[in-house]
Order: sequence, then structure tokens, then C-alpha cells
Amino acid sequence: MSEYDLVIRGGTVVTASDTLRADVGIRDGRIIAVAEKLDDADRIIDATGLLVMPGGIDSHVHLAQPAFGGPAMADGFESGTRSAIAGGNTTVIPFALQPRGASLRTSVVDYHKEADGKSYCDYGFHLIISDPSPSVLGQELPALVDDGYSSFKVFMTYDDLVLNDRQLLEVFDCARGCGALVMVHCEGYDAIRFMAERLEAAGKTAPYYHAVSRPQSVEREATHRAISHAELTDVPIMVVHVSGREPMEQIRWAQQKGLKIYAETCPQYVALTADDLKGLNMDESGGKYVCSPPPRDHASWDAIWEGIRTGVFQTFSSDHCPFFYEGEMGKLNPKARTSFRWVPNGIPGVETRLQILYQKGVVEGRITVNEFVALTSTNHAKIYGLYPKKGSIAPGFDADIVLWDPNRKETIRQELMHHGADYTPYEGLEVTGWPVMTVLRGKVVMQDGEILGEPGDGGFLKRSLSPYAVPNGAPAL
Repeated sequence: MSEYDLVIRGGTVVTASDTLRADVGIRDGRIIAVAEKLDDADRIIDATGLLVMPGGIDSHVHLAQPAFGGPAMADGFESGTRSAIAGGNTTVIPFALQPRGASLRTSVVDYHKEADGKSYCDYGFHLIISDPSPSVLGQELPALVDDGYSSFKVFMTYDDLVLNDRQLLEVFDCARGCGALVMVHCEGYDAIRFMAERLEAAGKTAPYYHAVSRPQSVEREATHRAISHAELTDVPIMVVHVSGREPMEQIRWAQQKGLKIYAETCPQYVALTADDLKGLNMDESGGKYVCSPPPRDHASWDAIWEGIRTGVFQTFSSDHCPFFYEGEMGKLNPKARTSFRWVPNGIPGVETRLQILYQKGVVEGRITVNEFVALTSTNHAKIYGLYPKKGSIAPGFDADIVLWDPNRKETIRQELMHHGADYTPYEGLEVTGWPVMTVLRGKVVMQDGEILGEPGDGGFLKRSLSPYAVPNGAPAL
């Protein structure tokens, strides 16, 4: 019997802290050795010239979410996680959404039915709290946190999801009591409604006006309000999908004050701008880029990179939220043609997240390759209760690995994608650096763009409480 099931030989191992030439030995789905030279393996993979990095962890993806009467998402678990492994990711964390009036526990049970036996990669669940009733906050949420659903998301906008300030405070207080990490979508609901109604009254209904209706000021205000609530209740929060300087500076101010405020940003905020929503002659093709918060401008790109370089941002996620473009169920559905407010809100991106950050960050000299690993894998594992099982290459970790060709040049295009959507918003973007193999717990599940894994390879991850969710220590009320 061989000592190793698999040895990855001759590559450059890159973690969040180190870069070294080493072989990686794998047995029973786990890394058991990282050494100068390893032999005696059932299979040896030659990684000469390649980077050997922890598999990507995308902690912000939307799969198989309820449509609330609108067009259905283009990705369920099967196509969405297939796309994830094609892009070098080995773990995703989507959202189990509680519809208004529904039991949170029942929502989780129903969401498991969407995932069971269908996932190509490992996955956990965040929760989405839309109805923080006394039974949810007093019983269901604490019990679910104990069961391994250790983070949840709340919204400050959207008709079906928005929580008012009192509800936010109550939810934050509950999180403090049960040790959960709160993710917050920060945009001001009333300000957006006000702007949208004014724009529609003026006949400004094209997709571009989606961005006009949600300027940075509404994101900045909501971010400051969320931070204020977090400070009052002494609860750490993660501000998700930050789009530009104004909200970023609110977060930096809070961090400099000593508050435990964390932040995430996404590819759309360094690779797209609001001008993309204009499409051709202000027609509906701009709808391909409708997401919230919307892409901003080139100055906002600079602000995001400033935040990444100075440590304001801990994670770089895709916010993969895929819809079709064509057809009755797409962004061109008849209702969406009447106004930007009815265009399905979200874009696909789980398969292109790593390539975009590598190009814009590492290749263009803004971050190191070690920072790349931290932003795309290690920090996600640490923040969301998966470390030290996931997120690095060292003995004892799951053998979740991406082999990365740092010299491969590609142009992102729909024909290369494995998602369910019929387009990629990053069509035509030229990148250097590409995943050539994805290994999930010791099994090669993608090689040179070919999917070798199967639905059901991925399993559910019960997550620990996040060490990042520990309060600063202000006395509980």
C-alpha cells in the first residue's frame, strides 16, 4: 500500500503567508505532508511551472433562491457548483432565505432539499433573516447557530427583505447572544424608492438608471447606520459587496475607532462601471450588468484597491447571483422592458472571481500572490468558521487545491463558462492566470476546463462559531 493516494509534485506552494517549492502529499482526502520531495504515491501529478494554492472559497453566492414571483435564478446547486469548481473554487457558502412569515428552520430544511446530492463542491449555508419574529430570535436562530449555521445576512433594502432600524437592533442583539456573525447589505431603502419613483416619473427607465437610483450616498448612509447599530449593540458585522470610496471610508473610520467591522468587495467593483449599464444607445442590453450596489466608476476602482491594500477589506467574493439575459425568464422579460426596477437584480461571477482578482491584483502589481490567497480563500475560512479544515495547504487540512497557471492568457467569454446563465458580464476581459486543475478533498474534479467530478461530490459543512464574531466586550444590557 502506498504512503500517499496522491502527490502533487514540483509546483510552487502558495499560502496566505508563505511561498515555497514543495510537494504535497494527500491521503484519505486530507493533506498529510508538505515536503521538498515526496514519493510512494498511487498517483503523481506534475505541477512544474504551476502555483499550488488552496481551493477558492466563495463565501457570497446565491443559488436556487426563491424568486418571489419574478424570474427564477439561472443556477441551482448543480450548475452553480459546477461553475465554481471550473473556476478553481472548492467551497461555496450560499444563503438559505427565510420568506416573510415562514419558519426559519423550515426554510433551512427546504434549502437542503435543493442542495442534497447535487453539489460538485463543498458548501455551507448562511441564513437570511427577513422576519425576525420573537420565535425566530428567541428559539430558531440560536438553535440553528448551534447546529452549524454560524452566520446570517440582513438587508437594509428590497421590499421582501428590508428590516427597519428596530428590527436590525433586535437581530444584532440576538447575534451577540448566540455568537453569530452578521452580514449586512447596506443600501437605504427609502432613498432608493424615492429616487426610483422620481426617475420613472421623468421617463428615465432604461437599465442605466438603476445605478442612478442607487448612488453611493445611499450606500454610505446605510453603511454608517449599520455601523452605528453594531457599535450600540457591541456586535461585529461584515459589510458585504462594498462598491466605492464613500462606504469604504465609513468602514475604515469604524475600524480605526476599534470597532469590529469587516468588509467584502467583489469583481464588479474593479472590472465594471456604471457606463456598462448604458448598453448600446441606452437599450436593454445594459440590463446584463444590473446588480446592487451597482458598479460605479474608475475612481471607485481606485478606492477599492486602496481599501484592499490597506486592509479595510478581508474578503473578495463574487456575489454570484445569476439570471438569464434572453427570454421570458431573463433580464429581457416583458416587465423588465418597462423599467429598470423590474430587471432581475444580479450577475453571474463565481467562475471568474479568481481570474479577475489575479489579473487586476497580482499581474498588475497591486497585491502579492499571498494576499490573493488570503482574499480568495484563507480569510473566508477563518471568518466563517471553516479554519483550520479549509483555507490553507498544510498537514491536517482538507486536500482542497487549485493548480494555477500564472502564465496562461485567456479572454473571458461565455463559451468557456459552466454556469447556467446565458452570458457573462465580463465577456472580452483579457486575463493572465487561469485554473488548470481543481482538487476537492483529494479528488481531481476539474482538469483543463473539463469537469471530472460529479454531483454529490460536495458535502454540507457544519461551521464553527467565528472567532471574528466575538464582541469587543462592552457590557451586555
